[in-house]
Amino acid sequence: MMALTPLPAALDSLFQQVPSAPTSEHEALSQCLWRVLAEPIVAGIDVPGFDNSAMDGYAVRAAELPGPLPVSQRIPAGVAPRPLERGSVARIFTGAVLPEGADTVVMQEDVLDKDGQLTLLGSITEGQHIRRRAADICSGAEILPAGRVLTPQDIGLAASVGCATLPVRRPLRVAVLATGDELATPGEHREDWQIYNSNAAQIGAQITAMGMQAVSFSSLPDDPLIIGDALERAAAQVDCIITCGGVSVGEEDHVRGQIEARGTLTLWKLAIKPGKPLAFGQVAGCPVFGLPGNPVAAWTTFALVVRPWLAKAQGANLPNPRRLQVRADFEVNRAGSREEYLRVNVLEGQPRVAQKTPDQSSGVLSGVCQAQGLAVIPIGVTVRRGDLVDVILMTELLSPLVA
Repeated sequence: MMALTPLPAALDSLFQQVPSAPTSEHEALSQCLWRVLAEPIVAGIDVPGFDNSAMDGYAVRAAELPGPLPVSQRIPAGVAPRPLERGSVARIFTGAVLPEGADTVVMQEDVLDKDGQLTLLGSITEGQHIRRRAADICSGAEILPAGRVLTPQDIGLAASVGCATLPVRRPLRVAVLATGDELATPGEHREDWQIYNSNAAQIGAQITAMGMQAVSFSSLPDDPLIIGDALERAAAQVDCIITCGGVSVGEEDHVRGQIEARGTLTLWKLAIKPGKPLAFGQVAGCPVFGLPGNPVAAWTTFALVVRPWLAKAQGANLPNPRRLQVRADFEVNRAGSREEYLRVNVLEGQPRVAQKTPDQSSGVLSGVCQAQGLAVIPIGVTVRRGDLVDVILMTELLSPLVA
């Protein structure tokens, strides 16, 4: 009997089997959200490109204050100013170019205007309220590294140095195949003995959320020849295949056998709960993940195993999911032989508390919808109420890939 593989060892092995990242392509900024940057972006200009005012107020020479001094010019943003006349101030607005000769900006609330003559109220610090040239970005600096998953602010940063397009990785194409005679397609007639195919929908949605292309295949019956042929057809069209169901040890579980018969199988059975019957291998050179058929187990193994693998295959540099330490408002009385992931809600307070959702069955997907995170119970550990436990928030597992 093949031994169960602990999750860290499984991930180490899988990461060694990540193929080269897909080719790059230049895309308009509007098309780059959540895409993976293929090359570092280096600024060709300073940002800002000139000293400018951080306030609506007056550009002055600090040594000439407190005044009174007349206003010699008005400088809105987008206008090239004249040098500041000696013995005068310039009316200036936020973002406007600081005129030559000025060394300070005084807020309009801090001056008294009497008959066109301005007098300082209070004190100032020379150089205040000025945004200096290159204070944000220096020309020649790397502003975005290769492998970064582009966020809205990243796209804004690229625009600030004049980029109209960015070199990004082609999105991976990932096939989703669900197997089982019991499956019916949502929206179509369902026999009393059938269930609707939720796994293909949820796994496809997670792939799409990662910025990749989910290629959906219809549900497959529990027929080894049909399953094997579908694997080979998909392998010719996509970068990776994800199956749901058919990887356990039942007489109608044919996916694992077909991966082995038509390619290679390098991983089977994880030491986690839910999600033990996970398979990984290749068919016709295409990586294949065989996920469990129970919807919670499929969701969990995708989040913990497939998602980080796909991120690396896409060329993204991502940290491990962050964990919170919170107090358990539940007990685990028997030490398990598998690392367990319990669906929990986190109650804010001093201290924060984790409560289990009502039903922890691997077939109850509503429990995942209700939960805010997964409490991690290590192998061989029991938990008493009040003990500290690690919790991975759902936002770490479901949000778009963010470096």
